Amino acid sequence: MRCNLTSRGFRTLCAVAALLIGSIASAAPKRVLVVERAVLVMRHGIRAPLDGEVPLDTRTGAPWPAWPVAESRITPHGVRALEQVAAYDRRLLAARGLMTPNGCLAGVVRIRSNTSDRTIASGQAYAEGLAPGCDLAIEHKPLGTADAIFEPLRARATAFDARVGIASINRETGGMAALARRHGAALARLAQVLGCTSVERGCVPAGTPAVSASADGHDLVLAGPIRAASGIAQVLLLQEVEGLPRESVGWGRADPATIEQLGALHAALFAVYTHPSYMAAHQAAVLGREVLASLSSTGPRLTVFMGHDTNVTALAAALRVDLKAPGYATNDVPPGGALLIERLRDASTGARFVRVSYRTQSPETLRGLGQSASLVALKIPGCASLVCPAATFSRRLVSHLAPLQTAR
Repeated sequence: MRCNLTSRGFRTLCAVAALLIGSIASAAPKRVLVVERAVLVMRHGIRAPLDGEVPLDTRTGAPWPAWPVAESRITPHGVRALEQVAAYDRRLLAARGLMTPNGCLAGVVRIRSNTSDRTIASGQAYAEGLAPGCDLAIEHKPLGTADAIFEPLRARATAFDARVGIASINRETGGMAALARRHGAALARLAQVLGCTSVERGCVPAGTPAVSASADGHDLVLAGPIRAASGIAQVLLLQEVEGLPRESVGWGRADPATIEQLGALHAALFAVYTHPSYMAAHQAAVLGREVLASLSSTGPRLTVFMGHDTNVTALAAALRVDLKAPGYATNDVPPGGALLIERLRDASTGARFVRVSYRTQSPETLRGLGQSASLVALKIPGCASLVCPAATFSRRLVSHLAPLQTAR
């Protein structure tokens, strides 16, 4: 309100009017949002390297350090880290009114894991940290079978066409040679960490950059420096967060800043397998619908999908968001990292909304088994704010998912 009149009486009237307008504005009801449901789409915990994750012909200046468990298994340190992040999630969600801060959570929580040993063990560790001593059930299909929620291509959940997928990848990345060139500095730094002094050939097996259809046509095969380097970069991160002695992490040549830089090589894998629009549509086709069903159900208030980094990155890609957290390269999801999707209700109007966050623990926290975590709010494209109308969120996500088909 503007008052340009100069008489004292008019100035007084203007001041009173301004106070009245301020009082009316302050009396307007504030939106109070209540958390009704939540879903966590989560990567498993810290594990030993996978068989073949470091290509056999990778050259190093010294042997790789030993791990306390067999390949691909969750380590005892990884179990404790999952228990810690589960305790953090319990405190967070209790503070938001979704559950009680203590006690067992039967009927309140559902945990569904993929069928690998590392995801099942991660689900068990997370359940123990969320509700200690309560023996929460972990849902999963038989060990080693294909679960369409987590492995839709292997389960034939969609009519995936590898040729269309490759075209989408090449269009959106510029091709595998261009992808490798963009990561040239990280590839050079990786060679320094490996300590290979050979002059006749490089430390990392190269080969021609290419992406092709698998033999059965239902998956893709990546070749070249990104394929070879991505797993090596991940092993170095795992050494760091496992808490190996500093001199054993990259043979003492991989400090936290270097590991973050090299994480871009691991994230480049998702630039092929999950981030392109066609790949995201198929990789998140079942998971995305399961998330929406969990948000709209009248069952457990919290649903946890314990899977892999491919699941987290595919859902993020379907939502058209990038994932960035302290200590990690963009879209390089750490062990225990998760997307948190919450359904909210406006207590005054009953309107429903969805809020999405990216929850991780820093490398330092994972290494030291700390209890803190980072929660980064994500703005979904097409939504006016960080809190998105539920109908808009659902409509946009479904529009980015491939249709489902009956398994053959």
